[in-house]
Amino acid sequence: MGSFDPRKTLKADAQAKINIKNANFFYGAKQALYDVSMPVRERQVTALIGPSGCGKSTFLRTLNRMNDLIANTRVNGEATFDGENIYSKNTDVVLLRQRIGMVFQRPNPFPKSIFENVAYGLHVQGKSKSYIKDMVEKSLREAVLWEEVKDRLYHSALGLSGGQQQRLCIARALAVRPEILLMDEPCSALDPIATLKIEELITELVKDYTIVIVTHNMQQAGRVSHYTGFFLSGKLIEYGTTTDIFGRPKKKETEDYISGRFG
Repeated sequence: MGSFDPRKTLKADAQAKINIKNANFFYGAKQALYDVSMPVRERQVTALIGPSGCGKSTFLRTLNRMNDLIANTRVNGEATFDGENIYSKNTDVVLLRQRIGMVFQRPNPFPKSIFENVAYGLHVQGKSKSYIKDMVEKSLREAVLWEEVKDRLYHSALGLSGGQQQRLCIARALAVRPEILLMDEPCSALDPIATLKIEELITELVKDYTIVIVTHNMQQAGRVSHYTGFFLSGKLIEYGTTTDIFGRPKKKETEDYISGRFG
């Protein structure tokens, strides 16, 4: 991965872009998150780790209200973003999802051209043709995909490889200029080479964006993140710098998970 070392770019004084306090989440009568409190620090990578079903992806989706799309769910607590509570009924969810973008486990390009995939959100926003053209190129460059697709922008996005499709989805998210990018196991369906490209991309994007990534890959969390939160059974067991979580965990459950005793 070149010379990137999260320890060298860790900002101990980084402000909280989102501050979560006592978040609880329910699927119907089943509680999935219990009193989760943690910051998401600005222009840093925060990794969420833990065994399957521990609540980390559910928590991630609360940050831009994607769980609202699931019937019979509810959340309470507080997640302050620029002075507003994300969880409030008065939140403009459409605007929230423009400011807090998301990339999913499996690439999900639209059955459109490469260009139209990236331009989609900009069309919805009513941007001009010249702005859209410029922003499509800018976003594809940010996603390190431009050189690979610049001569076939109007070909179907479905013809791209899995890794290229995932970078296209990242470009699509970046096109509407979010402040935060949520990534839910973005490499889980990719081969090692494509995974490496995504990791390298993350280390570049964090210079301009705040990133939260869910991962089952302990090595990946160590390579790309500045801060880590460990979830277990719907609870945030421990949060701290990635160096501390992996090297000096305070909780036995964290140490057991990191060392591979379960999970």
